[in-house]
Amino acid sequence: MHAAPAPSRPHATVLLTQAVDALVTRADGIYVDGTYGRGGHARAVLARLSPHGRLVAIDRDPEAVAAAAAVQDPRFSIHHTRYADMAATLAGLGMARVDGVLLDVGVSSPQIDAPERGFSFRFDGPLDMRMDPTRGESAADFLARADERHIAEVIRDYGEERFAVQVAKALVARRTSGHPVRTTGELAELVARAVRTREAGQDPATRTFQALRIFVNAELEELQQGLNAALDLLAPGGRLVVISFHSLEDRIVKTFIARESRSEVDRRAPFAPEQPHRLKALARVKPGAEELKANPRARSAVMRVAERTEHGARS
Repeated sequence: MHAAPAPSRPHATVLLTQAVDALVTRADGIYVDGTYGRGGHARAVLARLSPHGRLVAIDRDPEAVAAAAAVQDPRFSIHHTRYADMAATLAGLGMARVDGVLLDVGVSSPQIDAPERGFSFRFDGPLDMRMDPTRGESAADFLARADERHIAEVIRDYGEERFAVQVAKALVARRTSGHPVRTTGELAELVARAVRTREAGQDPATRTFQALRIFVNAELEELQQGLNAALDLLAPGGRLVVISFHSLEDRIVKTFIARESRSEVDRRAPFAPEQPHRLKALARVKPGAEELKANPRARSAVMRVAERTEHGARS
């Protein structure tokens, strides 16, 4: 039996001051908030901008876009799309270059706290997990059609779950019996029976829920595409600020910044000059003790900051 929804609590924006300090280097610049959420970072960015600055916000969640309607500021606009498609959004606004891009990736607290969205095992609800419920396939629909091998691969690769095969077998056996998993409570109970070893302080369903959410929303693919898009849009001196919440995301960001911070030799033309690096890594930041005490959900957050160099795009 899963608990009823807890009373709603104010959404605490993770690494708020640190992110905005790293991002905003010009008060009259153009900035992109690729993951608006409930606007914590966006409001802080607007507070730093002059009357000539601009903030373009993006979110794939219709509820986040609706919440942004409360922001009545001529310097601000909100767009319902994926941040991986930020180049097309900015082109539609007549913008070719920006001074900073902020990505606070993963699921947001309002999404976790809404039972009807299906992101959390803390209370029962439909097993949806889509960040944009108007598009794509829900987690329940995926589990209703995928074969055992595919389900196991998703849970293993995106959840790093040691018992992925056992969970997949249990899901398919239940489906075959005529009772496919359709709610978060059903999934959490099934995983609790299939996962024999529990990590201290962690619900056995944590990794499976993470895996299905990442897969359903193609989060890692969007992150890679979004990083490439941001790099192409940044003006020299512009900042890339990315906050991630688990190792799979942070590994992609770390690898991307490291790769783009190195000069490279074209092995097909060994005597040609090196292709210069396009980024300079600036910082890796974790929440401090005070923030962790006030907001336990910040405990796994990692923020990485990089700056666009003067060099042009690689061929």
